[in-house]
Amino acid sequence: MDALTQYLEQNRERFVEDLKAALRIPSVSAKAEHKADCARCAQHIADHLRALGMTRVEVVPTAGHPVVYGEWLGAKGKPTALLYGHYDVQPPEPLELWTTQPFEPVVRDVYMHLKAIEAHMKVNRGLPINLKVVIEGEEEVGSDNLAKFLRDRRKELDADVILVSDTAMLGPDQPALTYALRGICYTQIEVTGPSKDLHSGHFGGAVMDPANALCTIVAALKDADGHITVPGFYDRVRTLSAADQRALHDVPFDEKGFIAESGAPTAWGEKGWSTLERISVRPTLDVNGMWSGYTGEGSKTILPSFAAAKVSMRLVPDQDPAAVFRAFEAHVKRLAPPGVTVKVIDLHSAPPFITSPDHPMLEAARRALTRAWSKPAVMMREGGSIPVMATFQETHGLPSILMGFGLDDDQVHSPNEKFSLTSFHGGTKSVAYLYEELARTH
Repeated sequence: MDALTQYLEQNRERFVEDLKAALRIPSVSAKAEHKADCARCAQHIADHLRALGMTRVEVVPTAGHPVVYGEWLGAKGKPTALLYGHYDVQPPEPLELWTTQPFEPVVRDVYMHLKAIEAHMKVNRGLPINLKVVIEGEEEVGSDNLAKFLRDRRKELDADVILVSDTAMLGPDQPALTYALRGICYTQIEVTGPSKDLHSGHFGGAVMDPANALCTIVAALKDADGHITVPGFYDRVRTLSAADQRALHDVPFDEKGFIAESGAPTAWGEKGWSTLERISVRPTLDVNGMWSGYTGEGSKTILPSFAAAKVSMRLVPDQDPAAVFRAFEAHVKRLAPPGVTVKVIDLHSAPPFITSPDHPMLEAARRALTRAWSKPAVMMREGGSIPVMATFQETHGLPSILMGFGLDDDQVHSPNEKFSLTSFHGGTKSVAYLYEELARTH
């Protein structure tokens, strides 16, 4: 066992305790009451980076939550990697569904890099590559203020490769490299009818019920085959290349296990496509929440004045979120029955992301994963969105390594979210090896 691996193995328990110290901070970016917690978490990570030996560390204010920046540039003649992560988390509600307190760990990925940095600093007195670190506090709410930070500091943030570990594995011992992510268009539909709630006995049947109107609209957004009915929605969906098709074929996807993990009784989706294709290379439209009228205990016979729904669309290359929103808004208003007014709001959006799976930097990542795990990495396209990736493509145009270690049963963004210690320790080892393998590309 080499000295680096030995250090990683000997310090496993302490790494977990260091992780827990950060995870106890309720850095919920979506809620104003946690603004101070987000600032506290940013400072905690900045202090940790300084303690690791990063030669420059800043907590940079933004119009929202601060960005943590750090760098170590002592590897002359070696590549420079720009590491991205985030310290903010989702709201934990509904709290009653948690079996333990929600902030006894929730976030995870960026800490694997911090521990890999520590190992190299302790064993080798430095890193094998130059490293710049950007850790933001608004990923869970759309990264609205990060783009300005990246543009304002574009020259300072120059690098050879982008590193992100906010993606997944295919199984407890099946590492993966993600080379494409879906984008997102997240909307809110608001339907207003009468100026106030009405007695359903007096007015039912005389005026349009906004809740009924909303249901009519939502039901018409897809047809019986699961196809999205927004005109032009599929026009810019990129045809899969032969390489994409081969990569999909090589993914050891367990559909039965995947559906079982969801708790759904059966698979369902767009007709003509497999489950793996539906969650990776096809766009989607889903209702994320609906509300209207009286929802308390017992009965209250009202006809509500207002109804609303949150509807998100996951987008694939080369769909444009702005164009999709315009088409969606027009379609929703066309579907609205008489007697109500409809407003459609663009809450946040991000373009899809794709990088070349054959780039030498990704080859280095494959070698690192092969060293850390018993199975070789597979190339995959993931269904989730990381808004900043499209921004990085715009501002930097660099190859990107998305090397994450989450599992399907982690219950991400749900009560009792978890992160496997096997993934944490295996991921830390993978990242430490990645720095070495990237150094060999120069």
